[in-house]
Amino acid sequence: MEEGSVGKNVGKSTSSSSHGTDFSGPQGLTRRPSRSAATTTFSMEVFDNEVVPSSLQQIAPILRVATEIQNDRPRRFYAFEKAHRLDQSSNGRGVRQFKTALLQRLERDDAPSVAARVKKTDAREIESFYKQYYENYVKALDQGEKADRAQLGKAYQVAGVLFEVLCAVNKSEKAEEVPADIIASARDVEAKQIKAAVSALKNTRGLNWPASVDQQKQKSGELDLLDWLKAMFGFQACTVSRLILLSEDWLLSYFIFYFMLDVLFQKDNIRNQREHLILQLAHPHARLVPKPEPSNKACTSFMNKLFKNYKTWCKFLERKHSLRLPQGNEEGKQRKLLYMGLYLLIWGEAANVRFLPECLCYIFHNMAYELHGLLAGNVSIVTGENIKPSYGGDDEAFLRKVITPIYRVIEKGKSHKAGSLGKSYFVETRSFWHIFRSFVRLWTFFMLALQVMVIIAWNDVPVSDIFEKEVLYKLSSIFNTAAFLRFFQSLLDIILNFPGYHRLKFTDVLRDILKIISCLAWSIVLPLCYIHQNDNISLPFGKVEDILSSLNRFERIPSLYLMAVALYLLPNLLSAALFIFPMLRRWIENSDWLIVRFLLWWSQPRIYVGRGMHESQFALLKYVQSLIVFTAYHFVDGYLKFTPTFICQYQVYFMDAQIWYAIFSTLSGGIIGAFDRLGEIRTLGMLRSRFQSMPGAFSVCLLPSEGAKRKGFSLSKRFSEVTPNRRTEAAKFAQLWNEVMDLMLVPYSSDPSLNLIQWPPFLLASKVPIALDMAVQFRSKDTDLWKRICADEYMKCAVIECYESFKLVLNALVVGHTEKRIIGIIIKEVESNISKNTFLTNFRMGSLPTLRNQFVKLVENLKEGDESKHNTVVLLLQDMLEVVTRDMMINEIRELVELGHGSKDSGTQLFEKATDSRPSIAFPPPVSAQWEEQIKRLYLLLTVNESAMDVPKNLEARRRITFFTNSLFMEMPRAPQVRKMLSFSVMTPYYSEETVYSKSDLDMENEDGISIKYYLRKIFPDEWENFMERINCKEDLDIFENDENILQLRHWVSLRGQTLCRTVRGMMYYRRALKLQAFLDMANEKEILEGYKAVTIPSEEDKKNQKSLYDRLEAVADMKFTYVATCQNYGNQKRSGDRRATDILNLMVNNPALRVAYIDEVEEREGAKSHKAYYSVLIKAADNLDQEIYRIKLPGSAKIGEGKPENQNHAIVFTRGEALQTIDMNQDNYLEEAFKMRNLLEEFHEDHGVRPPTILGVREHIFTGSVSSLAWFMSNQETSFVTIGQRVLARPLKVRFHYGHPDVFDRIFHITRGGISKASKGINLSEDIFAGFNSTLRRGNITHHEYIQVGKGRDVGLNQISLFEAKVACGNGEQTLSRDIYRLGHRFDFFRMLSCYYTTTGFYVSSMLVVLTVYAYLYGRLYLSLSGLERAIMKSARIRGDTALKAVMASQSVVQLGLLMALPMVMEIGLERGFRTAIGDLIIMQLQLAAVFFTFSLGTKVHYFGRTILHGGAKYRATGRGFVVRHEKFAENYRMYSRSHFTKAMELFILLVVYQAYGSAATSSTAYFFLTSSMWFLVVSWLFAPFLFNPSGFEWQKIVEDWEDWSTWISNRGGIGVPANKSWESWWEEEQEHLQSTGPIGRLMELLLSLRFFFYQYGIVYQLRVSQNDKSIMIYGLSWLVILAVIVILKIVSMGRKKFSADFQLMFRLLKLFLFIGFTITLVILFQFLGLTVGDIFASLLAFMPTGWAILQIAQACRALVKALGMWGSVKALGRGYEYIMGVMIFTPVAILAWFPMVYDFQTRLLFNQAFSRGLQIQRILAGGKKNK
Repeated sequence: MEEGSVGKNVGKSTSSSSHGTDFSGPQGLTRRPSRSAATTTFSMEVFDNEVVPSSLQQIAPILRVATEIQNDRPRRFYAFEKAHRLDQSSNGRGVRQFKTALLQRLERDDAPSVAARVKKTDAREIESFYKQYYENYVKALDQGEKADRAQLGKAYQVAGVLFEVLCAVNKSEKAEEVPADIIASARDVEAKQIKAAVSALKNTRGLNWPASVDQQKQKSGELDLLDWLKAMFGFQACTVSRLILLSEDWLLSYFIFYFMLDVLFQKDNIRNQREHLILQLAHPHARLVPKPEPSNKACTSFMNKLFKNYKTWCKFLERKHSLRLPQGNEEGKQRKLLYMGLYLLIWGEAANVRFLPECLCYIFHNMAYELHGLLAGNVSIVTGENIKPSYGGDDEAFLRKVITPIYRVIEKGKSHKAGSLGKSYFVETRSFWHIFRSFVRLWTFFMLALQVMVIIAWNDVPVSDIFEKEVLYKLSSIFNTAAFLRFFQSLLDIILNFPGYHRLKFTDVLRDILKIISCLAWSIVLPLCYIHQNDNISLPFGKVEDILSSLNRFERIPSLYLMAVALYLLPNLLSAALFIFPMLRRWIENSDWLIVRFLLWWSQPRIYVGRGMHESQFALLKYVQSLIVFTAYHFVDGYLKFTPTFICQYQVYFMDAQIWYAIFSTLSGGIIGAFDRLGEIRTLGMLRSRFQSMPGAFSVCLLPSEGAKRKGFSLSKRFSEVTPNRRTEAAKFAQLWNEVMDLMLVPYSSDPSLNLIQWPPFLLASKVPIALDMAVQFRSKDTDLWKRICADEYMKCAVIECYESFKLVLNALVVGHTEKRIIGIIIKEVESNISKNTFLTNFRMGSLPTLRNQFVKLVENLKEGDESKHNTVVLLLQDMLEVVTRDMMINEIRELVELGHGSKDSGTQLFEKATDSRPSIAFPPPVSAQWEEQIKRLYLLLTVNESAMDVPKNLEARRRITFFTNSLFMEMPRAPQVRKMLSFSVMTPYYSEETVYSKSDLDMENEDGISIKYYLRKIFPDEWENFMERINCKEDLDIFENDENILQLRHWVSLRGQTLCRTVRGMMYYRRALKLQAFLDMANEKEILEGYKAVTIPSEEDKKNQKSLYDRLEAVADMKFTYVATCQNYGNQKRSGDRRATDILNLMVNNPALRVAYIDEVEEREGAKSHKAYYSVLIKAADNLDQEIYRIKLPGSAKIGEGKPENQNHAIVFTRGEALQTIDMNQDNYLEEAFKMRNLLEEFHEDHGVRPPTILGVREHIFTGSVSSLAWFMSNQETSFVTIGQRVLARPLKVRFHYGHPDVFDRIFHITRGGISKASKGINLSEDIFAGFNSTLRRGNITHHEYIQVGKGRDVGLNQISLFEAKVACGNGEQTLSRDIYRLGHRFDFFRMLSCYYTTTGFYVSSMLVVLTVYAYLYGRLYLSLSGLERAIMKSARIRGDTALKAVMASQSVVQLGLLMALPMVMEIGLERGFRTAIGDLIIMQLQLAAVFFTFSLGTKVHYFGRTILHGGAKYRATGRGFVVRHEKFAENYRMYSRSHFTKAMELFILLVVYQAYGSAATSSTAYFFLTSSMWFLVVSWLFAPFLFNPSGFEWQKIVEDWEDWSTWISNRGGIGVPANKSWESWWEEEQEHLQSTGPIGRLMELLLSLRFFFYQYGIVYQLRVSQNDKSIMIYGLSWLVILAVIVILKIVSMGRKKFSADFQLMFRLLKLFLFIGFTITLVILFQFLGLTVGDIFASLLAFMPTGWAILQIAQACRALVKALGMWGSVKALGRGYEYIMGVMIFTPVAILAWFPMVYDFQTRLLFNQAFSRGLQIQRILAGGKKNK
């Protein structure tokens, strides 16, 4: 078999990697694109064309290198040999075809390649090329002028492949290795900390290596501590020879280490965690002062943090931890590194087991014990031999023998149904009683307070008589109620946890049984004692009475009932005492004393999480004080309006607490926000007034200062102004300001001759023209004019700067001797008059505008620098001189006259060039960057007439500027130096959303002819104009003339959507900001004054010097920031040729610091069987291709739970920072906010209570609010939650959790405690908030900070919003069942528990109570009316007053109409933008029917929340993040809202109609309207909101098309593979999925809820006149007989259609005739003899239609039984009939409204802004015109 060199890629004929790069020598080197580019551009095609089968991925790097060097060494065979070795039988998908094509290519090229071979053998050939490559290319990197780290990385890549091939052809592996001076050529300036960490890691002295390890590698120092762990414990490692170089200075810098990792292609856990550990040691080492020995304190610091959870866990289990450290310093440091490396290796390979932190602790505990035994040489008691690892040290032993078995156990739960054991679901029974059980103290408190109010209300007790003996006796009955509720709670603990009781310990079961017995005893004893207390009531039990009465002889003993109550309350008193002293309670919960453990065992289960969560005394007082006020107001309000007449008022009592919480949070959040200085700068006018303090604020907040401390709160916030002599400080401010505000530049350095600060032009806009006008019109003294100018500081600066710049320009332009003298005389005269205050006396100001116009023209010519305009410049100078001397000067200056005559005598004019002399003017003048900046600035000062209030015009730019400047005046930690800041990573989960819009996406038009490009033009008109100007295009067609413009257009559109491109662009601002901040830290004064841009373009000297400032900036940024996008489907997308994979690669090419992690599915073989193997892969871009960095094998599929958290979990091992920011795919970032990131990270070191922060909350800005009215509503709602809502949760309530990204996590804290989310299927649907639950339960601290913000997109269409609301509601339903909520509800103190309830599930419970109140009110009123009791009750109510009824309806309306949402909105908008704006926005929102939207959203929340708790079925609902400008068809809206809104609204509609017909309370139409207006509003909103907020929802042509589509859909039959959007039957089956997986309790609840329709029918039938006032049960039975008859008739017709309609058509017609005749005769008899009326017929329809629906619901709940009876087909037919009727009833009003064109116009204006509405109308006219043609 021929052996050859590197393989050849034959996948495609062209190579995407050969872009002209020559690898034959140093002349082929090309500089890589700048990594500082923050904006993303796109090449046309940069995709890897090496489509290699998944099972042969290991040869892809070999093929890639072969493509690179094919021109120099065409010998190729090793790739085929390795491919054959990987899959010898060619069973993998596509392997046989690939190997055949490769072999054919090899055979075809064999002869030419042999002829081209220089050496005699292939072995010598590859060795020769290897040496040549090193000499001519690698060594050139060290000596050449274009040394570049990216090229060095590529050298390592090629060298690594060549080395592998060399080892393959030279079996002895004695080939020459790459010498150490390659590393020396890449030494980086940031190597000190890295070198210290690496040297410590390489200390392997004293370790016994296994015999299988190469002795030479041991002696050479090539191996480190992690290699030893791999050899002993069998972690994943490389399978190819490593390109590790032998040197005492091994891996001297992070970048050397980084590129060393990149060169290896078999990626593994060892190398990944080696880099991780080195960086984690290097970062704290950089912050230590003074510098200690290498990594000593840093090692200890990181170890303490890494093992804190493990040590606490061991203490909880009363076990000694396995961290045994020797006494010696060096040996101790080595042991620490081994323990840390071992834990990180376990964590890095644990895959899904990472969600089980205590499981990892258990694994580490045992492995660390074995490690200690290995190091100490301990002898096993069992074998008598030295301790060895339990499962050997072969490759992947840990993965196969430890992780995989645990993974299989977890995976089993994936297929389990709801209610069963496993990962998918918890074992608790689904029930609404979980709400009571989790927050039992809240419900007990509310019920006892309700009992007090009921007692007072029933007995009409005035407040002054509450302390009377009889009243107190009755009020003391609340203790009996409390005992009963506690007994009920103990029963719920048993019932709701019953499926999991076989897994509990005996002591836990014993405690629950004893609690039931104890609570039952108290429930009996307290009522008996209570009855005995009353002398008028005798006990029913004689013996017990005698025993108790005998105790009365002891007079000194208090009352028996009081003694019992005191004894009963004794534990509560103890809890109250501990509540006052939270520090004592924390100690008790963490104590190991037996008596303490016994008491805790009785009160609550002893579990590891949820202990010691109590806050400090000060924090306790803050939130207790706030909540006492809130609770007091709630109960006072309830007492004042409470009467027990109406049952629905009891519901409102519980619902009112949510209203009062909204009021409390609004007021508290507004006050806290005001003290936080939010909104102090909310307009450009406010910015102008405080801009002089901006440089000082910038210096204090964003520049590091040694020893500076964070100042406390102060009512005044002032900063020292930057004076002109502090040039460096002003220049630093200018660097940052100009980087952010591209159109509002500040000069880098003020001219030394100008004794003033040069402010940005937007502050000086129109100041010079105004000052000129003032001077022209001024008739008073000079001093008065100057006072008026100085009254405006910016006008003063503009005038002085303009005058001084005028002199500088003339000085630089005029070089003639005479001309210079003339100008000097004039200037001297002007300044002399100014100093004497005689300027207005000796100069005429009327000609000043003329002089200004001439000077503007001169500056314009200087800007252009056109040499051909020399004569024009001369004329302008002459004109200016003439204006000054003749028009302005009153007194003639003799010297000027003499000089003028002298020039005339010489025959030349001033400023002209004489024939024999040098020129008088230097035009064009020498151009420099400073000159161009000065001329441009001078031109702006002279010409800009717009007010500063109008610059910039873009509203988003104004918002960003004002927020950024305002944030600098807020309290924030001082910024450290970039070297000393906490490092951080950013991670973005991505599945298959839009990455970059393609050209076809931009041009694709919807039904109205609207494309995305057209849509965005109308939404962002000013930005579109700027874009067209930027690409120099005047018409739309000009854009498509070249590819570059098309790419720019794709870029522009993508950055205004919710795309991955936008997110990546925003997150890469962090790196750009860090580089600029590092520049301000590291640059000297000269470099700062020259500017940051000068550094980004290296000079020739810098190119030769590898330690240039720019390289150091790159190094610092790489160390402090990493960004990982977790594109889990990238591998599949790439193999399938998906465009998204190309776009992702484009993002990596344009952002070299971006890393992408994905899950690779590879076919592997074990013997004769093939199976799928899963790898977690990290890649980067290299030469327009994707290049693997790490490849870690997984035990199986990564997705066995919820998709997003699993996606995050697999990629978290590739993050590096000490902090981790989680960013969603629909988020954005801003450069100015990125500058504050190091301030935010310092919050981890600030004092935030008894525990340091573990999650830093960050506010969001919703950037999708301008899309439509719905988007605006959603934006305001979300904004109020992420600002004022979370502000109150964090301060003072201390119950903020994690509600989504962009929060910043303490990464080490969370990776050792289960990660940044939870992933159990179903229960963790809202995975984000469970990270907050977990952090709080594990004694973390979550804060919220509003001086920094991140952009976020939200859903913009009604269907998208509803899907999102449904997902959140389902998630909250699952949270109600979760153990996390139960533990928080029981482990929090009472007041934090209240806050936790009302900010999590309580909001949804209150929303559900709103709807239940409507149902209870209507059903209750209807039953009372039908029974005849309503008149008597209402009469009594009128006597007592109807305030209670008004309160009920008012409370219900407040919640329903979204006013709870409006309160925080108004407060936050008022705080940040002014209350006048807030009131205006509120009015506009109401005019745009925001109340309809919020009422409709209420139905979505209630439906999905309730259904999830009862039946489960929570699942992720993809909302889509596109631009919603399309019309949703009626069938789509019907499918989406039928069950959640339409059926409920129709039921309420029928109830309201029936109540109008039979109710007696509403004596007039006005009274009826008052009682039911909010309910009618709810009905109309639920029925018609989907069509009101649907684009073109009332266009007649669309209505016709929708009807046809709906008719087709509802008539189509379903079947296997028929989707729900094609057939009603398929959709109907999908709608019942939750009933198929529900438990018996869920089915029982469905049956019980359906019974309400039967009671409703019962009441209606007795009101029929045909019943003749007969109240016997026979009437109700006859009504069922009628229903049965109708069902039988329908069944006969249905069966007849099936059997007779085809072959016996006549018989079928006769059957229908007989049925019709029978029906007619029956009606005649009823009308003639039984008194039936037409009203009875309509009443019967109202009665029997809901009954049929109830039968349908019961049949669906009992599906199995109905199918067994053979009735399922009839049920389906009945269901279709009901759907058809309901669809027609909803569709008819919509169709009627569509007849009127003004309805469509109103809707369009309602939905979209004015510009887009006008554009839409034009588009329709154009479309109509095209059709007519």
